[in-house]
Amino acid sequence: MKKVLGFIAAISACSVHATTSVFIDIKSQVPSIETEIRYFGGDNFVGGRIDGYLAPKCLLSPAAAMGVAKAQQALGEFGLGLKVFDCYRPQSAVDHFVRWAKVLEDTKHKAKFYPDVPKSELFQRGYIAARSGHSRGSTLDVTVIDLATKEELDMGSGWDYFSPVSWPSYQAISAHQRANRMLLAKVMSSAGFMGLTEEWWHFTLLNEPYKDQYFTHPVQ
Repeated sequence: MKKVLGFIAAISACSVHATTSVFIDIKSQVPSIETEIRYFGGDNFVGGRIDGYLAPKCLLSPAAAMGVAKAQQALGEFGLGLKVFDCYRPQSAVDHFVRWAKVLEDTKHKAKFYPDVPKSELFQRGYIAARSGHSRGSTLDVTVIDLATKEELDMGSGWDYFSPVSWPSYQAISAHQRANRMLLAKVMSSAGFMGLTEEWWHFTLLNEPYKDQYFTHPVQ
């Protein structure tokens, strides 16, 4: 708890002006958190590094970082923790998704990420859009892990799996998987985040500081 309180005091001193300098590398502030920034590598629906990701970092607004620290503290009391897949996402990355979606023959990772969705319908069904809340700096994609083994809890689907199976309300998974989703949602809600009806892993800070701004600087 002392570490979390110290972190809160530190970020309270940050400027709240909409400048890129206020974004925080969460790993440097919450060392026990695990990060696996999927858009920096190739394990994502595109199948390669995404524009704007120059380093495998989770960058967040100070307010969102404070919430993540609270969630990590709560889980840590039970030997659990958070693992982050994506945080701040520059607009250039979103633009990359849009360009990729128009190349219908490029379906390298379809079997893993969107097996039941024709690529031509990714826009229509809302899986890809021209803007993302991630670009505002207070949204992250996250799961729960066992801190001792670093293994992810079974959530019933993988991250970025484009299917109703990924909806938090989806019932045709095991009770254990539903309980894991509920745990994540409860912890994130208690830390000030709101989930998304279509993705169990996606959370946005309720009182996000830059709700009308979409940043363009790279992750570095």
